[in-house]
Amino acid sequence: MSNRTETSRRAASDVAARLRDLRVIFDTDGGEVRAVNGVTLDVRRGEVLAIVGESGSGKTVTARTLLGLIPENARVTGQAELLTEWGSREITELRGEALRQVRGSEIAMVFQEPSTALNPVFTVGWQLIEGLRAHRKLTRAEARAEAVAMLDRVGIPDAKTRVDAYPHEFSGGQKQRIVIAMALALGSRILVADEPTTALDVTVQAEILDLLRGIKDEFGTAIIVITHNMGVVADLADRVAVMYRGEVVEQAGVRDLFASPQHDYTKKLLESVPRIDTEDAPPQPNAVAAPPVVCAKGLEITYPGRLGKAPFRAVQGVDFDLAPGEVLGLVGESGSGKSTIGRAIAGLVKVTGGILDVRANRRELGFVFQDPATSFNPLLTIGECIAEPIVVHGEARSAKAAEGRVRELLEAVQLPGDFVRRYPHELSGGQRQRASLARALALGPKLLIADEPTSALDVSVQARVLELFAELQEQFGFACLFISHDLAVVRAVSHRVAVLYRGEIVEIGDTESVLDRPQHDYTKRLLASLPVPDPEQQAERRLARV
Repeated sequence: MSNRTETSRRAASDVAARLRDLRVIFDTDGGEVRAVNGVTLDVRRGEVLAIVGESGSGKTVTARTLLGLIPENARVTGQAELLTEWGSREITELRGEALRQVRGSEIAMVFQEPSTALNPVFTVGWQLIEGLRAHRKLTRAEARAEAVAMLDRVGIPDAKTRVDAYPHEFSGGQKQRIVIAMALALGSRILVADEPTTALDVTVQAEILDLLRGIKDEFGTAIIVITHNMGVVADLADRVAVMYRGEVVEQAGVRDLFASPQHDYTKKLLESVPRIDTEDAPPQPNAVAAPPVVCAKGLEITYPGRLGKAPFRAVQGVDFDLAPGEVLGLVGESGSGKSTIGRAIAGLVKVTGGILDVRANRRELGFVFQDPATSFNPLLTIGECIAEPIVVHGEARSAKAAEGRVRELLEAVQLPGDFVRRYPHELSGGQRQRASLARALALGPKLLIADEPTSALDVSVQARVLELFAELQEQFGFACLFISHDLAVVRAVSHRVAVLYRGEIVEIGDTESVLDRPQHDYTKRLLASLPVPDPEQQAERRLARV
């Protein structure tokens, strides 16, 4: 293990939490799983510690130990100590009320998948107010006012009205902002942010990173950021811990790590990061004398109003086509209508105006959903979930009969074949995303709708999945609408790019033209907000943006 000593050590009194030889072992039907294997880390006040590594490396389990959020089948040894205003607390020994006393007020967490962190039957305001009143003596009116202020602070438009909305009425990125607001509401001394910007477009991501940076500077909050986005690490982190197979293999200040990585895995990780300034781009597909797979003319999609509210027009006057074998990248901020267009093509959302011609039937269409946690049936194994379209369309009599094909698909997306026996909750976020991609490819689709297909993947696996995607796309020639907020990923896979802003396409063209020579102010703003995996360059870009 490489562990470089920082030139300026902080006093022991600056330590907000410490882990010493932490080990977490899960007892499963398949035997012991060593998720964390001897981790030693300090979390310091007024510092952002980024924990990076591939899916399943133990990042999230390590951080969850500090909140006592470890399932009953886990065995924890070593030290996980929280230094609170009541003195030193060994988290692994706390139960019941003692744990509730420190959660929220001393340490809080921004969970990776907001759809599973928010209760669908209560308004977001009720959920914020519940947390505030559980820890502080506030009237309902006072708590509501604070809830509105927090929603406004994290960038939810019209917070006074939207505080009474339900989680399903927000986009994926907006739900992520709400979860951040819930974690920040009680002014915790330590904030654990598990992939806090995964579902956010780059402009909102920049705002959230500025918000987290401001909280650290203003209140001296210790922030642990778990992320696979090395641009976010370069932009926000003070110190970085690299995890691999349950161990911390390298620790260093952020500039030292990027400038001179020591461990082979760290080097591989940094080499895998997609870059927006690369000259590599996929070759244009061969011209095919065939009608477009998808053709939209004046497309409009309006959601009806509810309880006297006015209808909401999510997409208005959109024109585009998608040729056979072409990958069209669709980018834009959360709530701009990207996912709505993808769902309309799949027949999951009703078109209310214009023309949408899709020359692919249900069997010929694959869909990679944005949030894999909610797209899998929790009562079925991963093997059964992936086999489902194969069985439904008569390619196999049962999930058991399709197991050979399912194992091939799992291996294609770099998951072990024995994952057929696991359930969705037993996989990490990135592993579920790869399984979702395997399910979408199960029938060899003519058209693939990929809604943030790499958002939960660490960079090394993302690089391999993108290579795999390019190989499969070239081999089978399927057309793809690739929806993403990661412009570097879009550049790596897309032949053309369409930029969506408030339901309208403001710029469309070949990838190099749009990303290298943007014409619209919004496109320029997107590119300027994108964090790059270089701490010094990113600091300059941040100053220029201000």
